Amino acid sequence: MHSLRVPPNYRPLLTLYETQEGIALIKHTFTDFLSKALNLKRVSAPLFVEAGSGLNDDLSGVERPVSFEVRDSGEEVQVVHSLAKWKRQALKRYGFPVGEGLYTDMNAIRRDEELDNLHSIYVDQWDWEKVITDDQRSLDTLKDAMQNITTAIICTYDLLRWKYPRLKLRFKHDMTFATAQELEDRWPQLTPKQREEAFTRQHRSVGILQIGGRLRSGQPHDGRAPDYDDWQLNGDILFWHETLGCAMELSSMGIRVDPDSLALQLRLSGCEDRRQLPFHRSLLAGELPPAMGGGIGQSRMCMLLMGKAHIGEVQSSHWDSATRAACAQAGIFLL
Repeated sequence: MHSLRVPPNYRPLLTLYETQEGIALIKHTFTDFLSKALNLKRVSAPLFVEAGSGLNDDLSGVERPVSFEVRDSGEEVQVVHSLAKWKRQALKRYGFPVGEGLYTDMNAIRRDEELDNLHSIYVDQWDWEKVITDDQRSLDTLKDAMQNITTAIICTYDLLRWKYPRLKLRFKHDMTFATAQELEDRWPQLTPKQREEAFTRQHRSVGILQIGGRLRSGQPHDGRAPDYDDWQLNGDILFWHETLGCAMELSSMGIRVDPDSLALQLRLSGCEDRRQLPFHRSLLAGELPPAMGGGIGQSRMCMLLMGKAHIGEVQSSHWDSATRAACAQAGIFLL
């Protein structure tokens, strides 16, 4: 059995039938709020991309993609980890103007994910991307978008609670921001994850900024691929999860790299060989528009807003027999 946290005396706040209703309400309502807040249009997106295109998200650089050979073409394709690079290319191909963007339902398989209450090998999220100007490549632009997403999440919860008044979870509307370096300066004795816990416990809805580069300690706060977010202009949205008593990351997002920041980050991460991939050549040549974007976890949001103790209560995935037995004994119904 992998790491499993069982809250004392846990009882689901909603029945299984109500949970399915709640999932549908959350997904429909949030996408409506999100698209209006950020001026986004829904598009269709791929489940897999060509292995040599450079479009797959490398996450922290060690995860193995699920891949297979297409019989008719003989080409290898990979199930996406996320659509961070594909979306930016799509902005250009579809002709999105400045100030508008796209969102899509992204489904992925992350075979190397460490399974616990918050993590599954099946990933479902809203991926979004919008065109900005060079002048908007700033932390103020990023923080404004993060606050708009947080507002959309809490407005979605307000409607869910109207339907199910027994939901009495507490969320803080106004975000509190800090850079990864500020967290290290404040809690140098803690690990990065422990710093996130302490900060989110105190402020309940937070944005942690500038993730990926090395801090003054010589270590990064967390791993980030070098070729989609600018490490000086990115961030994570975290909420305090009352049921589990822990910080939950709901979104990772950022201002995308420009040619200069891409070249720097490829060099710092030892990935300069990627310069020859089609996506990277196009970006280094300045052929892609300035953009910002991110991913927002669908199952995690459902789990948070309905007070669920395990992500398997809101999505169907794979769990080992020991986890299923322990969850059944604790009253955690895995789909």
